[in-house]
Amino acid sequence: MAKLGTLTIICGSMFAGKSEELIRRARRALYAKRRVQVFKPVIDTRYDESMVVTHVGVKHQAVPVLNVASLRNELDPAVQSVFIEEAQFFDASLVDLCVELADNGVEVVCAGLDQDFRRQPFGPMPKLLAAADEVVKLRAICMKCGAMASHTQRIIDGKPALKDDPVVLIGATESYEARCRNCFRLRG
Repeated sequence: MAKLGTLTIICGSMFAGKSEELIRRARRALYAKRRVQVFKPVIDTRYDESMVVTHVGVKHQAVPVLNVASLRNELDPAVQSVFIEEAQFFDASLVDLCVELADNGVEVVCAGLDQDFRRQPFGPMPKLLAAADEVVKLRAICMKCGAMASHTQRIIDGKPALKDDPVVLIGATESYEARCRNCFRLRG
């Protein structure tokens, strides 16, 4: 009987601990002596160009890739566990790749924002969530009131972003806050 692969999606708002959970799972796979590869989109240069880095500075080596095709080209044929950071920044073909890997016995773990700053589904995340064997939805703490937060508030010059602002703006605490439903705001 062939080895059973899995597809796990770690999602939630910014500051919920998605990168921390991805790194924890990657380290566990390494402890289990599995052949592990970690990938991140090349556009995510917030803390480091070739590391997955949490907001509190925990790091794990990663291969920066331009797109899904370059991720596919970087895959080791003997890989047993694949970890993909910031999955929302990849195109829809990520779903097919992840399903293919899992169908071929690979453990696949993707972490990403399930919603953009407008609270709309983000990139390939909705289809990844639908295809997943396991979904881990993490919540942050609202940076305004301290309640549980599921939303990412974009802040521009101290004010909530406009709903027609561009979807992608790479940033951290200077541009985003975790917000609960009651404290989330969008201008326009």
